[in-house]
Amino acid sequence: MTNPTTPKSHTPTPTGPQHRDGRYPVAWLHISAPRGAVPTATSRCECGHDRSAIGRTRVLALITDHTRHRDTCPLRSRQEGRAAA
Repeated sequence: MTNPTTPKSHTPTPTGPQHRDGRYPVAWLHISAPRGAVPTATSRCECGHDRSAIGRTRVLALITDHTRHRDTCPLRSRQEGRAAA
């Protein structure tokens, strides 16, 4: 017996800890910079934003890009709009 596959929804669902007021994380920035090694970073968002970088200069640029995306992400804008209403 097999289970039918369900179509993927374009509506994000909470995947991490949820706060009592309904908020939940939608974006993550992971940076690895061990002493003496080349730093790496990954920026991911539930809206589909998915970037990675290797090397100090590119990691610093990715941090800036992640911050910029946080200000323009359509998922974050919808959350803030609900809170303001």
